[in-house]
Amino acid sequence: MFRAILPEGEFDCESYEQTDQGVELYTGDGELIAFVPYANLVAILNEEVESADDRSVF
Repeated sequence: MFRAILPEGEFDCESYEQTDQGVELYTGDGELIAFVPYANLVAILNEEVESADDRSVF
């Protein structure tokens, strides 16, 4: 599971594909959820990766 972070919100998706103009976000069934231009994308996080330490970042 991935989370695409945008300035105005976020999307959860099962997979994504990078294109020349941005990223395409997909469900587990391969359905397109959204296209996000790189200019509007803050980050894509892999929700299955756990941090090795528990410290907070401010």
